[in-house]
Amino acid sequence: MSLYIVVGFGAAGAATARLLAEQGHAVRVVTRSGRPPEPGIEHMALDAADSERLIEASQGAAAIFSCAAPPYHRWVAEWPALASSLCAAAEATGAVLVMLGNLYGYGPVDGPMTEKLPLAATGPKGRVRAAVWERARTLHDQGRIKAVEVRASDFFGPGVTDGGHLAAHVMPRLLRGKPVSTLGDPDAPHSWSYLPDVARALVEVVGEERAWGQTWHVPTEPPLSTREMVARLSEGSGTGPVAVRRISPAALGVASLFSPLIRELKEIRYQFDRSFVLDSSAYEAAFTVRATPIDEQVKETVDWWRDRVATTG
Repeated sequence: MSLYIVVGFGAAGAATARLLAEQGHAVRVVTRSGRPPEPGIEHMALDAADSERLIEASQGAAAIFSCAAPPYHRWVAEWPALASSLCAAAEATGAVLVMLGNLYGYGPVDGPMTEKLPLAATGPKGRVRAAVWERARTLHDQGRIKAVEVRASDFFGPGVTDGGHLAAHVMPRLLRGKPVSTLGDPDAPHSWSYLPDVARALVEVVGEERAWGQTWHVPTEPPLSTREMVARLSEGSGTGPVAVRRISPAALGVASLFSPLIRELKEIRYQFDRSFVLDSSAYEAAFTVRATPIDEQVKETVDWWRDRVATTG
């Protein structure tokens, strides 16, 4: 049994912590607010950007899983300190730093995204996410830490709520047979990373030394457009066809006047206005985790959301 530190308890952090606990490991979750303990999981309240406290909390750990992120509109201001603290904790304790990343760092590309693409984003959020990995990789190459980054596309599945494009703004309406609205072109091919597969990939690479020092893409099913995903979800829920409406640029412009989150979406609109496809073939050639079949993803997601809506209204 090993001790693992999971920083962050959003959808990905929770799924990763619970998977590790199911495997019999001791898990310590670090969040600013803390939570009551649950089977196999200790929750600790501290600011992970405080390197001294994070180092203390990480003593004896085999790995630190970085599953946290600052509020979306404060990425540029707060990511550097958080990343610095994570690297400091990995260096001080010898724990493997397993970083959950995304595809922002590539910027707009033509064709499927592979791990060999340069981190060529020019927008502030893309550049700061690229810098987080570049710092960790440099320290890894210098022999100061052991680090690996696993990158996912947009999260989808049980446990994904406010932050998912096929989650809180879609599923409750879909389950009632009502039209749903979407950002960008609803017919553009898009990769959706299933949350349980994200957790399984993060947990797998920690035990694979040959994975360290590199980036890997979460095993992900072939791309489907938002319209195609909504059709599958509505069929799986038994509600029948549901209309998909594109949110107009004018409506987004008005909403951005009142919402910092929506203002920040301008930088990554390209992800929904054009093809956005993740290639996970390198991971699949090297390791054992495979993407969950889409029909199973749909069933589990619909069942989870049906229970959630019934409970919370």
